[in-house]
Amino acid sequence: MPPHVPDYGITAGILPLLSLRSVHVLPGATAPLELGKAAISTAAVKHAHDKARRDPTTNLVIIALQRDGGGPRPSLEDLHPVAVLAEITQVLHGMPGRLTAVLRGIARVSPLEIIDGRNRQDLRFTRINEPLGDLTLGHALAGALHDLIKKHDLILPTAAKTKARAAALANIAGQRSPGALADLCASHVELDDEERAQVLLEIGVVERLRKVLELVSHRTHVLQVKRDLDRAVREHLSKHEHDALLRHKLRAIQQELGETQGEQEERALADLEQRLTRAELSPDARAAATREMSRLRRMHKQSSEAMIARTYLEWIADLPWGPSADTPDHLDLAAARRLLDAEHYGLERVKKRILEYLSVRKLAPEKRAPILCLAGPPGVGKTSLGRSIAETLGRRFIRISLGGVRDDAEIRGHRRTYVGALPGRLIQAMKRAGARNPVIVLDEVDKLGGPSTRGDPASALLEALDPEQNDAFSDHYLNVDYDLSHAVFIATANDLSGIPSVLRDRMEVIELPGYTREEKVAIAQRHLIPKQRREHGLEAIALEIPDHVLDELASAYTRESGVRNLERELASLLRDIAVQLAEGKPTPPLLSEADLLRVLGPPRFHDQNAEKDPRPGVVTGLGWTPTGGTLLSVEVSVNRGNGQLRLTGKLGDIMKESAQTALSYVRSRCDELGIPPDFMRTNDLHIHFPAGAIAKDGPSAGIAVATAVVSALAGQLARADIAMTGEITLHGHVLPVGGIREKVLAAHRAGIREIILPERNRKDEPEIPQRALADLTLHYVTSIREVLALVLLPPHDLAAAE
Repeated sequence: MPPHVPDYGITAGILPLLSLRSVHVLPGATAPLELGKAAISTAAVKHAHDKARRDPTTNLVIIALQRDGGGPRPSLEDLHPVAVLAEITQVLHGMPGRLTAVLRGIARVSPLEIIDGRNRQDLRFTRINEPLGDLTLGHALAGALHDLIKKHDLILPTAAKTKARAAALANIAGQRSPGALADLCASHVELDDEERAQVLLEIGVVERLRKVLELVSHRTHVLQVKRDLDRAVREHLSKHEHDALLRHKLRAIQQELGETQGEQEERALADLEQRLTRAELSPDARAAATREMSRLRRMHKQSSEAMIARTYLEWIADLPWGPSADTPDHLDLAAARRLLDAEHYGLERVKKRILEYLSVRKLAPEKRAPILCLAGPPGVGKTSLGRSIAETLGRRFIRISLGGVRDDAEIRGHRRTYVGALPGRLIQAMKRAGARNPVIVLDEVDKLGGPSTRGDPASALLEALDPEQNDAFSDHYLNVDYDLSHAVFIATANDLSGIPSVLRDRMEVIELPGYTREEKVAIAQRHLIPKQRREHGLEAIALEIPDHVLDELASAYTRESGVRNLERELASLLRDIAVQLAEGKPTPPLLSEADLLRVLGPPRFHDQNAEKDPRPGVVTGLGWTPTGGTLLSVEVSVNRGNGQLRLTGKLGDIMKESAQTALSYVRSRCDELGIPPDFMRTNDLHIHFPAGAIAKDGPSAGIAVATAVVSALAGQLARADIAMTGEITLHGHVLPVGGIREKVLAAHRAGIREIILPERNRKDEPEIPQRALADLTLHYVTSIREVLALVLLPPHDLAAAE
């Protein structure tokens, strides 16, 4: 140790303990240590530094190397048997709670006892006497280490040769103690934590010199090899070869290992050829692969054509071609039914169709898979249902997002003449699946781009989705037929009108209606709440959300067909519980409507209620929206004028035409309806649909408009406790409409118990939940006369009402 470095002459004592996971400083070396996360270490440094203000010789700590698995307060068994007595030369204060202590190692010590304090640990120690061993051998090894460390620094890159490193090298050159020289050299060279620990734990001077010589020699050799590789690469570089830098380095490494580029290329080609031989290729694919492999062997291995050919053959080899690549089907119908019921609430039509497919598959294994299209509003579980189908069948699941795809090459692939050509998404999906029979979900198929200068991607799907011809699907990149008939294709769509008719004709469409409020409550209890509790770490606490609170959440805070927004609102409620739990506050075991108001604010939506009292010219119709059914009030006012018809309420063209049709029917039946024939000469009609900010369209309000017009012109009261839907013709016939299930449930929620429906919609009655049907009286009609007889009250009732 140089004479200007104090040693303090300490042989034993008790000093603050710093237990570290790695060797940070060796005797004789100086290094900064950043503290902050470990409060015990920070307290130890502060104690020693504060004590040193009164006595400079007490600015000392013990740095111990901690074994793996020890905690922040290690026991004596958690420490290695050799520690370092160190001096704190400087303390720097950084960010709040962080210190940087500059430490200088003094000597090796042996830990004897750990003394636990309130905020730190102290260590009782004794200084280790380091045996010199063979003095002559020690000086010889020290001389060799002097020479080796100079050679090491000469090889270092120029950027690493700093002034501080030069000063450290001068300090090493002036060191005459063999043991101290070994420690300084080990600190000077970039060693990993394990190697530095080996140096620290080596007590014998000669053995330590041997160890450091070995480590420095290895590091010097690594630097020399790297320097020689860089020099070899630089000699081959020119202004036209910058892009090939990595390739030259690889070649230099291979030459060092005794390998040649040609040998490696031949080995790679042989491996590729073996993969192609093992693959169960079709005759056309095998002929194409053989031909391309023959061309590849004649090409220069670094040419762009060779790279294109090799990439093509890699694709051929990686694709699943034969039966051995199929995953076995699970044809246990009972297990499939249990799985579908457990993961999806409702959706009986879809479940029934899946079980039908499994049954047919069990009886006729060679039957081709169906092409299904799940159509419905967002958030009803179309994509997750596809995943469940794959799990039910025991097949691999692949999802292809088609939203925004506007180039048919995305479907059928690019021709290999283009730079960067790749197969289409279907072939890529088959490669990812690694099996011929995956379940492939074509997500958002209704959002494919239309015909353009880049082709028509919807038309490109026709071949893949036609069960009669997808056993020979032609991808532009492969340029050989590929069999897609074993895969189960499931398309999803929000709007069937966005799918071209020729493509829709190739798919079996299964419509998924929006969930009712009762179904949303059940889904929340069975799936959403357990999922959100897991994600928010609330599984261990007692927490219940009653059904009536979930019903209020689904109806007053969300307005959707699916359950995505409902899940988001549930997440908001549970985050509030998580905050209370993290702050140590008591959490309520049962959530109420008051919690909804406190966390989510006032309700955003309000339920519609039916009119209570009958009035002339006011009728309750029914409408359908993507978020479910709704009441649709129709108001008719008769005013003095010159025969004008005024329609308000943000109506679409179809709805306006339906109102005009209803008025034409009334005018053609004035005598039968007891209305003056010339009422339009002196009167104007104003037909209004409330909620004027909401767009409305469709023909299903036809009979409601006709009934309201007759009620207003004849002065007869219209019942407020009955709702209706149906299209009207000029001759008064009532035609069927859609959305019956949603409309009936909306009327039921609003308290209406009698509903008028078209006779031809009787077929939709099985889709209405039985619990709603039990409370309802459904009137099926074929003409407007039947509607008027059910809705309009006799004239004497009007007098009584007035």
